[in-house]
Amino acid sequence: MFRFIITLCVLAIAAPAYAQDKIALVGGRLIDGFGHAPIADSVILIDGDTISEVGTVDTLSVPDGYEIISTEGRDVLPGLWESHAHLMLTGHADYPHWQAAYLDRLADEIMPATASHLLLAGVTSARDLGAPLEPSKSVKERIDAGEIPGPRLFMSGPFLQAEIEDWQTAYRWPVKSASDARARVRQLDAAGMDIVKLIDQDKLPRNIAEAIVDEAHARGMKVVAHAHRPDEIRVGLEIGVDNFEHTGLTTAPEYPPDVIAALKERTATGRVAGGPLFWTPTVEGLWNFDRTVANPEKLDSDCWERGLKPDTIADVRASIEEPGQLGYTRLTPLRKPTLKRKIAQLREAGVVFLVGTDSGIPMKFHCQSTWNEMDVLVRVMGLPVMDVIRSAVYWPAVMMGVEDELGTVSAGKKADIIAVKGDVLEYVSLLQNVDFVMKGGVVYKRNGQPVEENFR
Repeated sequence: MFRFIITLCVLAIAAPAYAQDKIALVGGRLIDGFGHAPIADSVILIDGDTISEVGTVDTLSVPDGYEIISTEGRDVLPGLWESHAHLMLTGHADYPHWQAAYLDRLADEIMPATASHLLLAGVTSARDLGAPLEPSKSVKERIDAGEIPGPRLFMSGPFLQAEIEDWQTAYRWPVKSASDARARVRQLDAAGMDIVKLIDQDKLPRNIAEAIVDEAHARGMKVVAHAHRPDEIRVGLEIGVDNFEHTGLTTAPEYPPDVIAALKERTATGRVAGGPLFWTPTVEGLWNFDRTVANPEKLDSDCWERGLKPDTIADVRASIEEPGQLGYTRLTPLRKPTLKRKIAQLREAGVVFLVGTDSGIPMKFHCQSTWNEMDVLVRVMGLPVMDVIRSAVYWPAVMMGVEDELGTVSAGKKADIIAVKGDVLEYVSLLQNVDFVMKGGVVYKRNGQPVEENFR
């Protein structure tokens, strides 16, 4: 009977891909996101946009009327999360030029294109942390309505901070008083944003920083904050941010002892303080920078060109012709030797990592970033592979309060599922070639190729 089912599956995988009410994914090894032992020869029944049952070929028969898609020879996982993306950016090295030249193209060209890049890379949910409000709102609403393809977006809109430069006005908002801070948070909430992005919180008067966090939490919004300076972390802990971003402190060899002590104090409280303390280290771009300079061939990939106009592509390429000469990265080689120690300190302090990459910044393309981060966290930083997978699928859903719908392949969850040929638990870098992508029961990639009718 098992061989008969597999024969049907192999025939079915060659069939045209389209959204269908009932789909069965049959045969692959399921890494379901809970962190337990994988499930061999899995069967996943999908009804519309939701997983109805999960079992194995021995315990769960495929009912009549299902389209059978074989996942034989593949590891099957929940769709990935990219927890720190910038959809308004696509690798260009000159930020002031980009903001001036492309602001009116964000909603119709840039952000829809970068959203599709993430989706084809197996990212079915993404946190977009910093972009102008109206394009953010537009793209989020169109993806939610099924008008354009892309991951489920959890967005912040503009940063909130103390001071900005003139060229940053479209995507950064200065706040000058507690009442202004609360009004800005209310504006973000009314526009459908899910997150408040707070930076330079150590430069804000305390009452303003507290007003931002308090207003956000009162509205059910999450607060993420930069962690580039010790005082950003100290203040962020005191005012109750939910999630720190980046492995900062530039070239300093490690986090100061009092910062680590404060982190341990916070992680010791757990649910009493509202849940785990999350940290998105965005470490891969720093670690691999020298390798990118030595071998920039990955920048020649055309995976990031999909949906972009020829002049946009040419402009991006021209800006990164000399990757080793960019002012943006002048300190990066000096930061690399500090990264292992800082990651080890954060692990010892008990923070819960999320996989995020700062995707979109110079030379960091959305189609390449997420798997690279996972690879470095496992291969270089020594994190257990199952922990890293959970940091890319389960914990982001918990952090955003949507674990009842997303984050695992289990009955009742949304059918956000990817598959990869080979053993991901042994070679996590296989995620650079995601073979199958489903979001909400719709197949966007099959046999390694985009299902183009679902991208129109």
